[in-house]
Amino acid sequence: MSNHPPYDVVIIGSGAAGLTVALNLPATLSVAVLSKTVIKSGSTLWAQGGIAAVLGDDDSVESHVKDTLVAGADLCHEDAVRFTVEHSKEAIDWLISQGVSFDLDDSVSETDPRRYHLTREGGHSHRRIIHAADATGQAVLGSLVDQARARANLTLLEDRVAVDLITRQAPSANENRCLGLYVFNEVTGQVEALRARFTVLATGGASKVYLYTSNPDIATGDGIAMAWRAGCRIANMEFNQFHPTCLYHPQAGSFLITEAVRGEGGLLKLPNGERFMHLFDPREELAPRDIVARAIDHEMKRLGADHLLLDISHRDPEFIRQHFPTIYERCLGLGLDITREPIPVVPAAHYTCGGVMTDLNGRTDVECLYAVGETAFTGLHGANRMASNSLLECLVFGRACAEDIAQLSPVIEEPPQLRAWDESQVTDSDEDVVISHNWNELRHFMWDYVGIVRTDKRLQRARNRVELLQQEIRDYYSNYRITPDLLELRNLVDVADLIVRSALMRKESRGLHFTLDYPDLAKQPTDSIVIPTRYVPEAWKHPSHTGKIVP
Repeated sequence: MSNHPPYDVVIIGSGAAGLTVALNLPATLSVAVLSKTVIKSGSTLWAQGGIAAVLGDDDSVESHVKDTLVAGADLCHEDAVRFTVEHSKEAIDWLISQGVSFDLDDSVSETDPRRYHLTREGGHSHRRIIHAADATGQAVLGSLVDQARARANLTLLEDRVAVDLITRQAPSANENRCLGLYVFNEVTGQVEALRARFTVLATGGASKVYLYTSNPDIATGDGIAMAWRAGCRIANMEFNQFHPTCLYHPQAGSFLITEAVRGEGGLLKLPNGERFMHLFDPREELAPRDIVARAIDHEMKRLGADHLLLDISHRDPEFIRQHFPTIYERCLGLGLDITREPIPVVPAAHYTCGGVMTDLNGRTDVECLYAVGETAFTGLHGANRMASNSLLECLVFGRACAEDIAQLSPVIEEPPQLRAWDESQVTDSDEDVVISHNWNELRHFMWDYVGIVRTDKRLQRARNRVELLQQEIRDYYSNYRITPDLLELRNLVDVADLIVRSALMRKESRGLHFTLDYPDLAKQPTDSIVIPTRYVPEAWKHPSHTGKIVP
């Protein structure tokens, strides 16, 4: 049995979503924040553009709501959109109170509430993106980590890879409660059982399922896969956002060129220098990401080009260096001076719009289990996430989740002792090459068959390969001691299965899901919901629960 003392709350993930939950919980609760590597890791650190919020006098909640609904291709849940936008200013105010320094507008007095510089990105009708140069994620994460390290009730656990959630399922009582989780400690090489009254999934998205991605290596859909195996419904996984502009260079790795470059006048061009976005959308470079990514993909395939160009060199060099210092320095280090020449770009998998179904408090279908940030499906993003709404979602729903946990805490009892991890029937593997081979195969066929443009034939090919990989990995997992690479591969294959299943369910082209077999919109927009065999309908009906599971 596990002798580890229970926590009140265990948060899996140390990005903006997870740390927002942790820092908004009462100081009387014991909280553990788990990070797969170091605390300052994950997608938040890579976020460049900024955070969308209604801050300017010429902007309004209604305008932000409308822009989000339009970008989401009529599939956003308006209650979730309105909830998010209405709480946007207080979320920004909270970040500022935590020490985040956003860029100021030099033309406005520092005592003026409009003193922050706001930029504009695709899909937005106003300048409403507050930012810290082109490294907003670094500024946000740095401040939140500093605050977390100063909290006596928070324990930050690095190098911990989540294995699976531990649940107590009692169908006769209509209950499926999360009691904690198994965690692989990379320092000791042992699996620990962590008990918790509440567990929060804040593990980010699953873009590493694709060959080319803007995400860090740890974005392997861990929270989504674990929630699915525990009995949670998963929605809209077919909507994988491909960011239109990632740097194309053999030494660049996964480096994003923020949408704010286009927001500040950057122009997309063919290799011969001609512009082309006017042929696809009247908003040109400021069209939503799904449209821009498909346009670039179309032109690359038409021309047989391996990249296109993003040119902001017509702007003042000092303006470029001031507003995009990270991009400028990164490109300069590769021999590209963006004040003089265009940036070579390609689309890459960027954001998972679907995820674990939650209500507006972050509650999932499993009692005492929450999901926030990119892991969750709140209904905010619909069929296409609008630029800079992602960090906003982390903040708004992270704060709502913490408030809900605080209200429920007095009536949720301590979980029982957990069974210790048993590896008496497994051995060390001498065939780790199988993991790397399967990893590469998965990401290649997902890119080829489940990418920006799809067909049922391609999707079925992917489904067949996923099923074969699932069986092989299941056998491997059952017979050998686990490793972080095996855990990530297991989660990625489950996520790939969810993506393909969801894509096969959608008989239309909407937002980020474009299929040659069904090029038109369906008359009635509906979510693609995948229901696990362990799902307990209406499992969590506590008297204090005022929200509702998103239908």
